[in-house]
Amino acid sequence: MLTWLVTYHCKPGQREAFRAQIAALGVRELSTHEDGNLCYDYYLSEADSDALLLVESWTDSAAQAAHTWTDTFARLQELKAQYCDDVEIDKYERD
Repeated sequence: MLTWLVTYHCKPGQREAFRAQIAALGVRELSTHEDGNLCYDYYLSEADSDALLLVESWTDSAAQAAHTWTDTFARLQELKAQYCDDVEIDKYERD
């Protein structure tokens, strides 16, 4: 299993707008129906009003890699460019 913790550091005051655009695009719903997806959830940081955490888990790296070729992923990259200053990714793999 492969788990990614993706922390989006949004531009000041833009977290809610970013979150709303992600929801409108249906990123979570579409991603959870992809082959190999085990979890795809967003969480708000209480400590940082500009941070949004994505926790995504996949059966393996091939399933996660296939996700990066979807139209949804491409559109999410456009939203990141518009709303985020930086993104941190922590990856964990276990059998």
